[in-house]
Amino acid sequence: MESRIVGEVMTSPVVAAHRDTSLKKVAVLLDRHGIGGLPVVDLDDKVEGVISGSDLIRHQAACSRRGSGHRGRRHATRRRPAGTEPGTAGLLMTSPAVTVHPEARVADAARVMERHRIERLPVVDEEDRLIGIATRRDLLRVFLRGDEEIRRDVTDEVVRGTLGLTPASVAVGVDNGVVTLRGQVARRTDIPLAIRLAWRCDGVLGVVSRLTARAADRD
Repeated sequence: MESRIVGEVMTSPVVAAHRDTSLKKVAVLLDRHGIGGLPVVDLDDKVEGVISGSDLIRHQAACSRRGSGHRGRRHATRRRPAGTEPGTAGLLMTSPAVTVHPEARVADAARVMERHRIERLPVVDEEDRLIGIATRRDLLRVFLRGDEEIRRDVTDEVVRGTLGLTPASVAVGVDNGVVTLRGQVARRTDIPLAIRLAWRCDGVLGVVSRLTARAADRD
């Protein structure tokens, strides 16, 4: 079963910075292109880190506290990486960056974002060179598919394609991305198979099984 992959939804070419790009230049790039963050690459276009608008805001707030002689709660400061000049992207970037390959499934990339609590994933090739970027908004487009479109996919790819059954045997219902399977399959092991394959359809947010089996599987 085919699912959408990152390479189909990523943005390319990518707006990027280098380690020695000034923070002012980073701010200009973010504003000019209407983006929330960008990757930091070396001279070979290999991703060294990611810097966001939130990083700039926190940095400015920290500078303001120090300038005003604020003596409240002490905040930890980020240690400057070796060879990094002050006031540059290398100072504030999050490194190492979490990256993804273009062949990765969109659903898997979304789970990586959720696990690391990040908003964007640089997309790299086999040599870890930057070729694109995938944001939460890019991935969200896949999960905004309509219920009827999802129902057709599950019916065609799972019920007819894999199980070899008709919609009269297994009915597919979809409500706000949650798939419900009702009916009878040939073997008991077809039930977890149908559930697993339904989950793999783009846009599916949950699967409810109301399936029964005509016969138990032989050993």
